[in-house]
Amino acid sequence: MNKTKRKIFETSMKLFAEKGYDATSIEEITATVGVAKGTLYYHFSSKEEIFNFLVEEGIKLLQNSVDIKTAKFSNYIDKLKSIVLIQIKIVVKYEDIITILLSQFWGSESRNKTCKKYVFSYIDKIEQIVKEGIEKEEIKKGDPQAIASEIYGLIASSIVYKVRCNKIDVMKLYKEFESTVIEGLKIK
Repeated sequence: MNKTKRKIFETSMKLFAEKGYDATSIEEITATVGVAKGTLYYHFSSKEEIFNFLVEEGIKLLQNSVDIKTAKFSNYIDKLKSIVLIQIKIVVKYEDIITILLSQFWGSESRNKTCKKYVFSYIDKIEQIVKEGIEKEEIKKGDPQAIASEIYGLIASSIVYKVRCNKIDVMKLYKEFESTVIEGLKIK
């Protein structure tokens, strides 16, 4: 991604997270970035395309991080622990993209459907790990879809926690989730 496209990407992400998609205009994006509309349209054909690019890149970042980290473990509980830690770190580093995903998840507009599609593809990845862990008898029997959704839900609770505390101690929060959520999935 070239410098201008990255600046449009980062500025749009910040504006969408702070003001919301509907309240952010192309004019505001170009003014904040300091480029002409033509330059923005050279990189993106519309505000919707910028939004879709943000969501796709955000989920790719999350999925790639999960793929790399979980591949290092053979134990499925350890895979889930790594997912929890990655999600907390992503919230800390990329809070804006998570805010956008969560704020645009509901509704029937095209962008809402896009968010759902990408979030569900990520949850499906977690669900597959949970299913395999159950099959290998490393994770308690349960509904893999519900468990995967709960783990994804940690992102939302991490943002709420960060807002309440004004910051996150990543390892402290991870240890809390590990002892309350992950420990409950272990076969004793």
